[in-house]
Amino acid sequence: MTGLSLCWAALLTVSALNLSAQENIQSSPAPAEENTSSSAPAEENTSSSAPAKENTQSSGAPAKEDKRILWFFTNHRTTGDPEEEAAALTPRGKFKIAWDDATDRAIFLQTAFLSGIGQANDSNPSFGQGVAGYARRFGTTYADFAVENITTEGIFPTLFRQDPRYFRRSNGTTRSRLAYAMSRLFITRGDSGGSQFNYSEVVGAATSVAISNAYYPDGRTVGNNITRYGEQLAFDAASNVLKEFWPSLKRKLPRKLRGSEEQ
Repeated sequence: MTGLSLCWAALLTVSALNLSAQENIQSSPAPAEENTSSSAPAEENTSSSAPAKENTQSSGAPAKEDKRILWFFTNHRTTGDPEEEAAALTPRGKFKIAWDDATDRAIFLQTAFLSGIGQANDSNPSFGQGVAGYARRFGTTYADFAVENITTEGIFPTLFRQDPRYFRRSNGTTRSRLAYAMSRLFITRGDSGGSQFNYSEVVGAATSVAISNAYYPDGRTVGNNITRYGEQLAFDAASNVLKEFWPSLKRKLPRKLRGSEEQ
């Protein structure tokens, strides 16, 4: 990936926080209005029961997760199930998540976009320009995505017996949910159910960067590797933030922009 990945990660984070903050601001004045109109207790008591019904309806079976966010980002490893109640994944289940993320059509959209930016900026000059240069950039960018997905969601979660899923919290303040989402970069759920250091992410991302030296002839220095490693971690952290706040963001978007395909 190019340096654009870091900017892209920042854009995702800012967008998620901005829209979530707007939702919190809009929902906060409601209690003040109820207190000022306390002169009709009978009517308010009947009306206040409506939210309770909504809560009981929404607290049932978790909604089915969208497989894509905005048509552009994969979302195969997110779950709304409570972390403490989720059954451990089998190795086959872990590799299925990795495979689905690595082969989803959204990955190819991201790859095409980032490859075009790399072509325009002439990143990795040895790739050249024209169709051949773009094809090389497309292949290497896709390899970045695919290899990291396989290592961080399939291979190392199986070896370290860790769960590659992102367990959405969905409650709490915006700040606490943001901290939770970003902390999942270094904390994950073990197959035994307890919290563990996220070796799968940290070691898996480092492994994918090491492998990328095989196909990035212009970026094999220590500095290049550290930069790519930092970009991958930043992108994954921003991706967690987007996954955490997606239900709130989705409600703010026009139906045509939601990109909530189930298949």
